[in-house]
Amino acid sequence: MVPTDPLGTPLEEIEKLREELRIWKIRLEDAGKVKADLFYSKLAAEAECGRAEKQLAELKEQEKQRKDRIASCEQELLMLKQENTELKKEMEKLKEDLEEHSSQDNPLEVKKKVAEMQLKFAHLEEMKDDGADEDMDTHCVFGVATKTPFRLNQNQALLTFEDEEVAQRLTKMSKHCVNLDNRTANVTVKPFELDMGFQFELHVTVSGKKINISDIPELPIPEEWMRDKLELHFYKTEQAEGGGEIKEVTYNRGSGTGVITFLKPGASYNFVGCTKYPFCAEERWFIISVSPHFDFHLMKFQPHRRVSKKTILLKGVPEVEEDEESVQDMIEIHFQKPSNGGGEIEKIKYISKGAAYVCFEEDTENASSGTTED
Repeated sequence: MVPTDPLGTPLEEIEKLREELRIWKIRLEDAGKVKADLFYSKLAAEAECGRAEKQLAELKEQEKQRKDRIASCEQELLMLKQENTELKKEMEKLKEDLEEHSSQDNPLEVKKKVAEMQLKFAHLEEMKDDGADEDMDTHCVFGVATKTPFRLNQNQALLTFEDEEVAQRLTKMSKHCVNLDNRTANVTVKPFELDMGFQFELHVTVSGKKINISDIPELPIPEEWMRDKLELHFYKTEQAEGGGEIKEVTYNRGSGTGVITFLKPGASYNFVGCTKYPFCAEERWFIISVSPHFDFHLMKFQPHRRVSKKTILLKGVPEVEEDEESVQDMIEIHFQKPSNGGGEIEKIKYISKGAAYVCFEEDTENASSGTTED
């Protein structure tokens, strides 16, 4: 007879069930361990993945920085090449100036082409100590300051600020990052050095006894006869109430010009009211021109070079798709912001292609509005 438990289940079957339960418990424990190992492995893998992603981001950032450095180096190399080209041109110019200076008879003479300028009237010179000028000449003094031209090359800009401290501050910072339509451009600020300029006084004497004549007709008569006719004409011409006695007449047949010198001081002023006079010669009438006679003397000549305190030179502006005016506006906006070390700008000029000459007044340091494209 098979033993049974109180519920009537055979003991042998119960033992089997107990053995199966024990086995399943062992399997469950093993599964729990495997699950725990898998969980820890997952955590380790996630941590390793995080580290790998971080390293990848760092590598990408390093690659970006490397590319930025390469781009910056290429830009600086381009700027250095441009500066090298400019220096070579300047060297050639200096060599030409040196050769020209060496070939001059007087090595102390300075010859230099200057831009067109306006004379600034300073004053009338005082008369002699005796209170009268024996020839009744008029003596005027004009102050002259040359406009100094500066060659502004491609991808460069000139900025003139209201406050010179702003220009000095930006120059000390040297490197600047300018946002040009969502593109960051590394530009360089250089001090702006003007070429040689000049200041001098122009002393002008308007003769009280001499007048210039021109448009003298060329006639088939000796030069001496023509001088006599001119002397007689200006001695008694009615339009100027007569110039009076004449001391000397010079006449140049080739240019059709001459100079009449009167004996009476102030006689030349009788002719300033009219520039055209009828002239009769060989029974024919002609119109000749009359103008005051001037003597010019240059005094207090002062050549000098200097660095502008209110203007900076911007180099290394990259080429972008926007037009020149838009890029100039973006540059102006950047350097007007106090957060960028900037301030109020008086004038700005940017060149994207080619070159231009910008003129500066010696007495103001401000760029003139007119520029000449090269």
